[in-house]
Amino acid sequence: MDINNIPFGTTDWSKITPTEHKGESGTAYWRTCQFGTLRVRMVEYSPGYLADHWCSKGHILLCLEGELHTELQDGRRFVLKQGMSYQVADNAEPHRSYTKEGAKLFVVD
Repeated sequence: MDINNIPFGTTDWSKITPTEHKGESGTAYWRTCQFGTLRVRMVEYSPGYLADHWCSKGHILLCLEGELHTELQDGRRFVLKQGMSYQVADNAEPHRSYTKEGAKLFVVD
């Protein structure tokens, strides 16, 4: 990740209108800011959310609330609880997420 030409700023996430993204089941609500090539999001997954695709995009992801289950295409599975994070590079390991009870995430990609 290369962070260049971004002046100091603050973000009030409550003032950013969420966009709705349907999963195979459930819904993800994204509040998104774009800073050059850097996308920063506050994401909330509804209970029962399951992604509808394998994602190959790299992320740094922090679980703020709830519990997030992430499955890699090779079959490995990981569980993030509040305060845990993961990181994965672009085009490294396709992954998809689901949550039973819902989750709130902070994502940089």
